[in-house]
Amino acid sequence: MPTLSEAESKQKLAARGVPVPAEALVSTPEEAAAAAARLGFPVVAKLCGPTIAHKTERGLVRLGLTDEGAVEAAAADLLAAARPDDGEVGVLVGQMVRGGRELIAGMGRDPQFGPYVMLGLGGILAEAVAEVVFRLVPLARVDAEEMIEQLPAQRLLAAFRGEPEVDRSALADVLVALSDLAAAEPRLMSADLNPLIISDGRPVAVDALLEMA
Repeated sequence: MPTLSEAESKQKLAARGVPVPAEALVSTPEEAAAAAARLGFPVVAKLCGPTIAHKTERGLVRLGLTDEGAVEAAAADLLAAARPDDGEVGVLVGQMVRGGRELIAGMGRDPQFGPYVMLGLGGILAEAVAEVVFRLVPLARVDAEEMIEQLPAQRLLAAFRGEPEVDRSALADVLVALSDLAAAEPRLMSADLNPLIISDGRPVAVDALLEMA
């Protein structure tokens, strides 16, 4: 099934109200440096394309870039790392989002029950820990709130290591937005928001991948 690029995926999510970092998709190292200067340092740079799903495993992410020279060099490296089967690629430059907690949210379609929304622990431990909760679409706000309450790792949602507690209303907004997107886009087969970084208590989708039928 075809996937949307990270940039395209985030555009669809942002249109539904999902918080995403301020970003710019560019095609040259010079454009990357200029975009970073506009966005403000530090920034993240990633190789972006519709067939690139696992950027971290391929070393296609550069974090914490603090000046234009570093961004230009990183963008040149990323573009040089593109493979022929990656197709048309660009460099996605975005604001660096900081937070000590990561969640994962997403949606999928079950052959029997239809579309569903999920929420769980995110980041690189998502598959290993597998602490997730599910609800079928359409998702009412009370359903989203119950999903958050049933997440096993409740301590991570409270004030944690000097960071404020998670804004449960903002997190519920993300889950409802995924439900609305699934209902509005019958060709959307899955959405993967991993990680949702909790920054100042609010969830931000720093990576996202949408798969279409």
